[in-house]
Amino acid sequence: MARRDFFHTGLNVSRSQIADFLAVIGPGNIYYVDYRNGDDYNRGDGWDNALKTYSKAIDLVTSNNNDIIMIDGDSTVVETAMVTIAKNRVHTVGVNGLLGHYGQGAKISVGVTTAATDIATIKNTGVRNTFTGIKVINENTVAEGLYGFAEGGEFSRFLSCEFYKSTDLDDAGASEFLHNGDSAEFYDCTFGSSANITGDIRANVLVTATLAGKKCRDTYFENCIFLSKADDTDKVMVYGANATDVERMFLMKDCTFFNNPLSAGTPAHAVGFGAAQTEGAVILKSCTSVDCTVMAEAAVGIYVDGAVPTFGTSGVSVAA
Repeated sequence: MARRDFFHTGLNVSRSQIADFLAVIGPGNIYYVDYRNGDDYNRGDGWDNALKTYSKAIDLVTSNNNDIIMIDGDSTVVETAMVTIAKNRVHTVGVNGLLGHYGQGAKISVGVTTAATDIATIKNTGVRNTFTGIKVINENTVAEGLYGFAEGGEFSRFLSCEFYKSTDLDDAGASEFLHNGDSAEFYDCTFGSSANITGDIRANVLVTATLAGKKCRDTYFENCIFLSKADDTDKVMVYGANATDVERMFLMKDCTFFNNPLSAGTPAHAVGFGAAQTEGAVILKSCTSVDCTVMAEAAVGIYVDGAVPTFGTSGVSVAA
């Protein structure tokens, strides 16, 4: 399939979004996933010969070949186990209409399993893998299945993706996104839900070093949304338990931390840590929080840069 034909798949994008797509499209092969109509015995080289599951497409792609996986937005791709991406330079693209922060039609989920290895719906440890226009859902109830997406790769890119974990809502170790990646970037993504009541810390993005040999380094978030409906003040939307969880830079620009005013509790802060960071720093640049007492926890290595650079109150939205 020629590169110019990519935009005839039903994906409506603006000129600026086309530029974003061209930045991730490579010269490799294209595989198609259609959960409703596909079959994993197919070759996956066209919509009329599509695969059924994302895991099968991951099996077929070639590492370092800049292969592309196109996921139809017709129905949720339901996996029977965690999908592990250990290959490099693989590009996953959802075909589901205009790009946005949430409401993606191309969805990947894992149901209830029994394997302790199924810690997430997707676990990425590859280099320079990209994800565009997909929603990742975790509905698993296995004790170890704590995350929607587990990131342990290098130079990963996420554009207009949503991450949602519908279970373990009061588990302090659970999260929509476990971030132990090196130099990952996130643009226009959404983490969490404003509908489900969450207890304890239950971070939307958890940076606690959990994956063996992996750590959160040099992270960049831009124009991302973090949603919650807290039941008490303990809720933190971005959190790490240890002093060395963040290495070097963790920059969040123009991000919104929204706690539903219908919540039973108001988070004490939107971003916080269990200990002061000793190997890195978090920068919140021109961010906004709603229904959180303050934007960031004090004395743990977080810097707030807003219109009025007052640490505790800068960026906290005020009703007229």
